[in-house]
Amino acid sequence: MDTALALTTDMKLVLGLVSLTMVLFLFERVRADLVALVVLVLLGLTGLVAPEDIFNGFSSNAVISVIATMILGMGLDRTGALNRLAAWLLRRAKGAEHRLLLYTSAVAGLNSSFMQNPSVMALYLPVASRLASRTGLSLSRFLLPIGAAIVMGGALTMVGNSPLILLNDLLVAANANLPSGVATLEPLNMFAPLPIGLALLLACLAYFHFFGDRLLQGKGESDGSVTPARTQSYFARAYGIEGDVFELTVTADSPLVGMSLGEAESLHEAPLLLALKTGNDARLSPPADARIWVGSVIGAMGERQQVADFAQNNMLRLSARLREFRDLFNPSRAGISEAVVPPTSKFIGKTQADLQLRKNYGISLLAVNRDKEVLRENVRNLTLRAGDMLVLHSIWQDLAQTAANRDFVVVTDYPKGEQRPHKFKIAMGIFAVTILIALSSRIPTSIALMTGVAGMLVTGVLKMDEAYDAINWKTVFLMACLIPLGWAMDSSGAAAWIAGHTIERLPRGLPIWMIEFTVAVLTALFSLVISHVGATIVVVPLAINLALAAGGDPTSFALIVALSASNNLVTASNPVMSMITGPADYNARDLWRVGAPLSLAYLVIVVAMVNLLF
Repeated sequence: MDTALALTTDMKLVLGLVSLTMVLFLFERVRADLVALVVLVLLGLTGLVAPEDIFNGFSSNAVISVIATMILGMGLDRTGALNRLAAWLLRRAKGAEHRLLLYTSAVAGLNSSFMQNPSVMALYLPVASRLASRTGLSLSRFLLPIGAAIVMGGALTMVGNSPLILLNDLLVAANANLPSGVATLEPLNMFAPLPIGLALLLACLAYFHFFGDRLLQGKGESDGSVTPARTQSYFARAYGIEGDVFELTVTADSPLVGMSLGEAESLHEAPLLLALKTGNDARLSPPADARIWVGSVIGAMGERQQVADFAQNNMLRLSARLREFRDLFNPSRAGISEAVVPPTSKFIGKTQADLQLRKNYGISLLAVNRDKEVLRENVRNLTLRAGDMLVLHSIWQDLAQTAANRDFVVVTDYPKGEQRPHKFKIAMGIFAVTILIALSSRIPTSIALMTGVAGMLVTGVLKMDEAYDAINWKTVFLMACLIPLGWAMDSSGAAAWIAGHTIERLPRGLPIWMIEFTVAVLTALFSLVISHVGATIVVVPLAINLALAAGGDPTSFALIVALSASNNLVTASNPVMSMITGPADYNARDLWRVGAPLSLAYLVIVVAMVNLLF
């Protein structure tokens, strides 16, 4: 390779766009998907990518495969597969804590081999809650081992996570810019990384099995097993939300007559106002602008003395026996739940007043757990953040419909609507056929996965609208917009220029494995700043050119990059980690203390296994 390659204007533009992307991702002042869109537009305006190719990222095999895995995961969830899984895990564990943690983490890791990691974590949050509630163990003893296993298990197949899905497209694109005489880079088959993924998953299971007690010391008390059957004691202990539900009938002399429910809630020492009946219209989680009239019945929750004082001060008739709201407050129909706000939620930066949760979704926000601080005062005007734990009261069916939008992930185990257990065998059969088709080298993985999606839709496992809802469009848009940046890095010669100058400055005779390890560390650090997708797109062209300059195998270098891009077990910038910090009450120190040794082991295993296999 020509290490004296001159730095051209196109190279400068590409490197400038890469630097801009990293800065914007680092400071998070602008949404990641908007940054990706701006980069895509600039690539088109500067001519770094041809106009006819600029939007090809949206039709790439990688993007289609990501969409398909999201929909397939939703299909398996709708058939109640996880309910069966939780019951099976409990039976197999036979009451032994270590065995239960080991089996649950192992199965979660295997599941992540064919589903996107955040989707698997979203599915396993209620499973972990269910297991915790039945065993008396805390969620904190479950979630970090499960989350780490999911990250590790993503390396089992080429569709286990976004970087590996992207890799084959990047390898094919790199062929157009290879020096003459260099062999064409071939796409990797579906299970090419399987031995590496197995080594990573086994290392994770062994790490928590032998060192879990010491690593999670102080996290073992029963601190948050939440199920509808035990919500009262749990929420009283964790959030101070306690007492019973009472009916308050509004008399003609009450000062509440003509008030909105929001105004009544703001009164001094007001209990939680969870339901309202006016005439024949009885509603749980009524909107804040709902009016209170003579004869209206309010469903209030709180300690008896608090509710009695509120009733006396406001001329309300108190009844401890539920007559009007008996069906609405049935635990099998409604109750209190916890949900965590993921980094992709559109709720971030908005208040309950902006979102109008009660009016639009039929959900009442009772409290917010943020950084171990419980916020109950003026939650209506509290701006929500990623990682916030929301305490909600709602009808379970309304909660399920809202949760389907993926703006929050429900941690509480609750009765869900729209489950189709009678489709379980059909869904599993379709999934098995999909994997078999994917094993064929004659059919691209994206077509195989979409075959499974079509099968689930035709057989009624999923409805078409549910398939649309299963797709995380932010992830899809981010990937599709950044893919051309990788093309530009390669085609402009910027990757070759960096690789050549890097090799010039390295000591002569440096072993290839040391260069690979350095690339793995660099990729892992990049992923903390520009996400695992961004790191893969930027570093793979660089790694391929670095391999050519150092006399290494380009495919091996590229595979190390794709695997290392997911090596983030220490910060909440990893969507999986951000989803578990709130429910399990982990802090940054917990993640670094537990995750750092595992991340180092991850790097060593990846480099060693790639050198053994390739």
